[in-house]
Amino acid sequence: MMGVTTSVFGIPGCRVTRCGYTGEDGVEISVPGGRAVELAEKLLQSPEVKLAGLAARDSLRLEAGLCLYGNDIDDTTTPVEASLVWTLGKRRRAAMDFPGASVIVPQIKGKVNRKRVGLTSTGPPVRQHTPILNTEGRVIGEVTSGCPSPSLKLNVAMGYVEPEYAKAGTALRLEVRKKLVDGVTSKMPFVPTKYYNVK
Repeated sequence: MMGVTTSVFGIPGCRVTRCGYTGEDGVEISVPGGRAVELAEKLLQSPEVKLAGLAARDSLRLEAGLCLYGNDIDDTTTPVEASLVWTLGKRRRAAMDFPGASVIVPQIKGKVNRKRVGLTSTGPPVRQHTPILNTEGRVIGEVTSGCPSPSLKLNVAMGYVEPEYAKAGTALRLEVRKKLVDGVTSKMPFVPTKYYNVK
């Protein structure tokens, strides 16, 4: 969770961060738009560097259980619903000195109407807006992100369900192209992270 504005290959004004958004141990580089091609060409001169598209980024971040703003979280989602309470320090919770504290702090000690969960399934992959049903066939939520996991060789997804169905290992059904497939809630990350941490 560090970042610096610096020159990269002589290109000034690059923002280099280490946020781990791909679920891997690496860096993200933001570059002035007019120099992006130049930076890419310089990076590709190294034989270890390979091009990858958004699908690779998306499967990696999903395997790591990381939210994509606009899909998995937005300005109507609280950290409690999204299972992101760890982002709120104890001091901030006690002081209630952050936007939304009057809604969020009571949720920590109380209940919410929905909870973000990990999901795994076989068969056709589930995508955003796929209905999640309980085993009796009642809709209890919706998938927000989903794709095949290259690492696990099964489908992974995230979505929101009614809290009583959020426990890992809960059997569910997913409606994919008007057919029901079996799914199960899962702990996240789906693939353990290997971030380098200074100890």
